[in-house]
Amino acid sequence: MKLKKLSLRTRIFLTMILLVLLASILIAAIAIYQYREETNDYHKQRLERKEQSIKAHINKVLNGRQNTWEVKTENIPLIFKEEIANIGEIHRLQINLYDLEGVLLISSKANLQPSLKEKCIDVETLNSIANSVQLNSISQTPEHRYIDYHEENGETFQSLYTYIIDKKSKPLAILNFPYLENDDFLSKELNEFLGRIMYAYLFVLLMAIGVAFLLSKYITKSLKTISDKINATRLEKRNEKIDIDETSEEISTLVKSYNSMIDELEDSAVQLAKSEREQAWREMAKQVAHEIKNPLTPMRLTVQNFQRKFNPEDENIHKKVDEYSKTLIQQIDTMSSIASAFSNFAKMPAQQNETLNVVSIVKLALDIFNEDYIHFQTEEEKIIAKLDRTQLVRVVTNLVKNGIQSIPENKEHPSVIVQVTSENNHVNIIVSDNGKGISEENKPMVFEPKFTTKTSGMGLGLAMVKNIVETYKGSITFVSEKDKGTTFKVSFPRE
Repeated sequence: MKLKKLSLRTRIFLTMILLVLLASILIAAIAIYQYREETNDYHKQRLERKEQSIKAHINKVLNGRQNTWEVKTENIPLIFKEEIANIGEIHRLQINLYDLEGVLLISSKANLQPSLKEKCIDVETLNSIANSVQLNSISQTPEHRYIDYHEENGETFQSLYTYIIDKKSKPLAILNFPYLENDDFLSKELNEFLGRIMYAYLFVLLMAIGVAFLLSKYITKSLKTISDKINATRLEKRNEKIDIDETSEEISTLVKSYNSMIDELEDSAVQLAKSEREQAWREMAKQVAHEIKNPLTPMRLTVQNFQRKFNPEDENIHKKVDEYSKTLIQQIDTMSSIASAFSNFAKMPAQQNETLNVVSIVKLALDIFNEDYIHFQTEEEKIIAKLDRTQLVRVVTNLVKNGIQSIPENKEHPSVIVQVTSENNHVNIIVSDNGKGISEENKPMVFEPKFTTKTSGMGLGLAMVKNIVETYKGSITFVSEKDKGTTFKVSFPRE
């Protein structure tokens, strides 16, 4: 999962946990590094202390009253014949003395019994200092000392080489003793420390998880509220403002911007609604005027023709008056139907719900049609729903009339099929015809008022049907294919 796809709350939570883990790892690494540095300093200082004490002990033997030998390199084995073992035993180390050429003079190895923790270098390997680098390092360094590091059986040894000098500070011999870096105690201390700090880190991590969860929830709570409000914002309804107390300056600025936008949106919605209403009334007025003018023109022509040709002595005067009257009555009926259509469209469907058998009501609505190609189909004798009888009949008659009018006059085998079915908790009314169909460019405008592709009519039938269906929380859909027909499906909830 990519990080950018995670929510802000999750990213804050993971970031805080990651910071705690990185801090824990960094502190542990610093602790281990510090331990190693302190261990090295400890061994270095201990080696220096042992060097100083051994050299002081050797100088005491060389310059003591018990020494009857002349202090020179050749007499070193004689001077330390008895004392070398004592020195090694006192300091718990193997003491080796070499001449200035690196040849072994005497060693405490033969007489020393080391403890289990002290390791000694085999005397066979110390008969001479064969490495010229060691001799050069002893002589050339300002401290006149050299430390050789080597590992044996997984343990690290330091082997110190330094000069033994006489009273005139001239080198007499080379002192060597091996020193084991025994870290058992310090390693145990480190392990105990790391164990304790691990428990502490585990506790801190659990605390951090809890704090990170609560903090991320607190930080994103305001953003979640704002997000929900924005998602619920709609132009067609009144939107609530966001009210958040005790939030950050950034969130407060965002809330103020949103609330300001809501005010502007409401003002725009009011203006838009007002403009749409005005435009709708203008269009409606234009349509009414247009539809009324259509019958007025033939009425005027009929009256003018009657006035011009009226002759009381004409033997066919009664017949002509009858024709003129029928023409006027027909146009008056047309104007009456126009007024009724606009009146019905303007009315909202009445919520006078009755418990109806939809199957019988649809059959009753089809009885007014004389076309023999209208067929009714259903698999159930009773489908009960709570609807308004008048509005249901209006829906059926408008859909069937629309289907009849879409079929060309010269169509072979015209057909309008009306089906009533039940599905889940809905009742469906399906009206199919094999008429001209609806073109792709006209499909989006099918339910718009005053839209029609017929030469007569006002285009209010389907708009009125949609208005009724949506009032009852139903739905109306259609599928159509050019020159093959159209199927409308109306779905009403049964309760």
